[in-house]
Amino acid sequence: MEALYLLCSILSTFFTSLALSLLLSARTLFHRFYSPRASSSSSTAASDAVFLYEGTVWHERRCPVRHSFKYPVRYALFDLDHAFRAPSDHLSAGEARRVAETNGPVLLLTIPRSVGYEQNPLSLYYCYEVEGSTQCLKKCIAEVTNTPWGERVSFVFNPKSDLVAKPLHVSPFMDMLGNWNIRANSPGENLNVSISVQHPQLGDYFVATLRAKRVSSVTVSDHAMFFWLMPHKVALWIYWHAFKLWWKNVSFIQHPRYTNPEYRKEALIRDQKLQCCPAVRGNNDNYLQVEGSDLRYQANWNIRDRWFVWRDAKWPWS
Repeated sequence: MEALYLLCSILSTFFTSLALSLLLSARTLFHRFYSPRASSSSSTAASDAVFLYEGTVWHERRCPVRHSFKYPVRYALFDLDHAFRAPSDHLSAGEARRVAETNGPVLLLTIPRSVGYEQNPLSLYYCYEVEGSTQCLKKCIAEVTNTPWGERVSFVFNPKSDLVAKPLHVSPFMDMLGNWNIRANSPGENLNVSISVQHPQLGDYFVATLRAKRVSSVTVSDHAMFFWLMPHKVALWIYWHAFKLWWKNVSFIQHPRYTNPEYRKEALIRDQKLQCCPAVRGNNDNYLQVEGSDLRYQANWNIRDRWFVWRDAKWPWS
């Protein structure tokens, strides 16, 4: 069934993106030759609320076979308090502040939808704390999507360095036993994100990094053309290297929802153990609730807080 959905996704994406690409090309030519140059204050404000980044994603696997690759990417960083056209299907600035318990600006790093298709393995919210005249990056919220299974998990982490129990089946060549060691810098001229997997049997066997530099918005006259087919290229790299891992005889692991429906709750238990040991745990006020397709978890401890939300993600072509 999932193979059928994937095939439908590929066919639908191809024809939809082809049609929208032709319309985008026609629109671009029209604006280039017939439309007056925009110089309004509204366009200036919009550009000030969106920052463009260009860089490289790098993956390396060390076990059971060595396999690495890298590919170029383009990201947008939205100031969610001021962006006129922030991406849909994401948290608002107020929701992110409420989750992270911060009071400052919120920036969203993501790959915008392009010609009808969206592919975001990882989106990040940067949540700042304002104290007097200064502000600092206090917490981040990660949004991880595991296309083609159509699931998404969001969680809070400390950007300086944090260890999170793996909460989502993101690859058919990795089990659920690993922990994610994740860190991110405050985005400026340079942007860096790194995630490594710590596994009880395989050790630190996988690492992924994103390194990017800010692109001057003056040099990019059309954001739609800047991100043209960017989500498609990301998907192509993901599926192509998945095929190469299969070709190298790396074991295929079925989604745990078919073999262990309690895998999300087990991830929560593992994360509890990571956060603090019983000897130093303070007042424990945990709750777990199910709201439709959403599974929410909040741990309130004296040391630090953790927040998880699982939900269904939109299909890329929807």
